[in-house]
Amino acid sequence: MTGGPSGLSAPGGRNGMAMLPSLIRDHAPLPNPLPDGERGNYHAPVDLGIEGKVGLVTAGTKGIGLGIAHALAAEGVRVAVAARTEADVKRTAQSLGGLGVVADLLTEEGCRLAVGETEKMLGPVDILINNLGVRAGSSWADTGPTELEAAFAGNVGVSARMTQLVLPGMVRRGWGRIVVISSVWGREAGGAPAYNAAKAAEISFTTSLARDVASQGVTVNCVAPGSILWEGGGWSRRQLADPDGIAEFVSAEMPLGRFGAVEEVASVVTFVCSQHASLLNGACIAVDGGQSRSNI
Repeated sequence: MTGGPSGLSAPGGRNGMAMLPSLIRDHAPLPNPLPDGERGNYHAPVDLGIEGKVGLVTAGTKGIGLGIAHALAAEGVRVAVAARTEADVKRTAQSLGGLGVVADLLTEEGCRLAVGETEKMLGPVDILINNLGVRAGSSWADTGPTELEAAFAGNVGVSARMTQLVLPGMVRRGWGRIVVISSVWGREAGGAPAYNAAKAAEISFTTSLARDVASQGVTVNCVAPGSILWEGGGWSRRQLADPDGIAEFVSAEMPLGRFGAVEEVASVVTFVCSQHASLLNGACIAVDGGQSRSNI
């Protein structure tokens, strides 16, 4: 465990949402696909009613996870991030003014450590963001039982284990928010087969659990990002390797004519965690600019 619990509110506290893009850019110079006229419009101050809550974000040191951690902190949530690379965890905890836990979440011991340290330092977990996702194989040519098992263990397996660790406390207190970060390739066929199947399983997990715990004050929802561009991420690497090919992909597959941005996903996730989203339960929300073709 690294970092500490002091200074958990981001600058500006609950009304600091307008600072989210700069907070993320101060951490690392992310390539922002938003048009200039649209930047900074996603975080107008709104009381979401979650100031003082404790949030835990898995794989919260890069990309979408990092953006969610900053968005929650800017709303006054006391945020912990858990990941296995110590340098990334330390840096993120410092940038958040929050708590960092070094843990291998692919193991039961790592999951217990992440939850235990968060509860020890910050208090019971009110908001859980299941952001960790593992890929295994790229096509059926290199995908078999081993890859399927790895993908399920690193996606729905971790989400289920982390949820089981925090859910009893949420039920006792009568309030909780659980958000699973799935993918457009969980809502419809596409992408690497094992990852596709595992992300679909996460959506099924979400729907089933949501019905089971809703009457006890806990909501469970899924957010399914489309193709999101961030420095060091898969799309950034592909864009550097094949700029013409990626430009063709964007033109053919992205109705907005651009990739999504981390803060666009983080804004939706933060709202799903809010008091205002009390009727939102068992949903899978696509945040993809119209990229997916699913009718459900």
